[in-house]
Amino acid sequence: MTSKATASTDVKLSCRNVWKIYGDAPAQFFDAGNGVVDAPQTLAETISSSDHIVANADVSFDVHVGEIFVIMGLSGSGKSTIVRCISRLVEPTAGEILLDGEDVLKKSDAELIDIRRHKMGMVFQSFGLMPHLNVIENIAFPLKLQGIGERERYAQAERVIELVGLQGRESNFPNELSGGQQQRVGIARSLAVEPEVWLLDEPFSALDPLIRKKMQDEFLRIQSVLHKSIVFITHDFQEALRVADRMAIMRDGAIVQVGRPVDLILNPVDDYVREFTRDVPWESVLCAADVAEAADGPVSGLGRVAADTPIDSLLGYLGDHADGVAVEAADGSVIGVARAANVVKALATGSDADPADVRR
Repeated sequence: MTSKATASTDVKLSCRNVWKIYGDAPAQFFDAGNGVVDAPQTLAETISSSDHIVANADVSFDVHVGEIFVIMGLSGSGKSTIVRCISRLVEPTAGEILLDGEDVLKKSDAELIDIRRHKMGMVFQSFGLMPHLNVIENIAFPLKLQGIGERERYAQAERVIELVGLQGRESNFPNELSGGQQQRVGIARSLAVEPEVWLLDEPFSALDPLIRKKMQDEFLRIQSVLHKSIVFITHDFQEALRVADRMAIMRDGAIVQVGRPVDLILNPVDDYVREFTRDVPWESVLCAADVAEAADGPVSGLGRVAADTPIDSLLGYLGDHADGVAVEAADGSVIGVARAANVVKALATGSDADPADVRR
């Protein structure tokens, strides 16, 4: 599988206490309009009992530069609403959405159009291709809206056509393409404007499983080249595992837990998160660094592995070497020692097994 790019710790995009309420008078619940409340869950219950619908409730998270931030949840959890709030395709009721430290919600219509045309790229489940335009015309269309000349916009479209592997299809119309090829056109069109933030709402869910996996690999390959700041919406935890640097799980419009996929697997905050992670093949998710503990003695006689070495490739070695293996950071320093017992301990933290099941 293609490796994910390394993300920065710098923040590119932030949601701060974002609420989206549907109803006759949603603003009445937020005097200051900034979404900061003392008891958000209680407020959400009050709003829901007042003939209003809570689509997003006090949603806060950061997206780092170059990071793939996945938001997942069941249908109706609010994940698609929040990504539309980020782009203001849906207007939030309260809160802040900061892009490079500036609140997008305070931008004028003209400023918002400029942000969408130059800083944000959006890909949705429905491909949204214009049937009367061929591949290169579809991809170049947003550049035409920017007022870029024909020669330059077609040259830029050719570059992204190569990036997504559609060479030779430039003159084909959408009805002449497979579903996977149509989605590649949608991806290329969003990339043509060279966005700083890339918003993808279940981009592969309409594809067959085999094509979906190939598109995930293609997506990761593109990200390894472009290093975009990405918000990726999905309801599929296996897909989230493949693409996420960090992820958030939503329920009833609110964020339940945020962290690396392995953090959610090993330390689910409640049964809702545990249910998502129950059938995850942990041995292919955990890395050596996830189970390493501080060395309690010299490590000179131990074998060494990189921090990102998958645990499934170490199980045999750990079973034969009770002292474990030294785990190295990228600079060669030892960050800890991984032993078979550490693996079992890590798995136990994410288990919902009842100790009463163990016989003595």
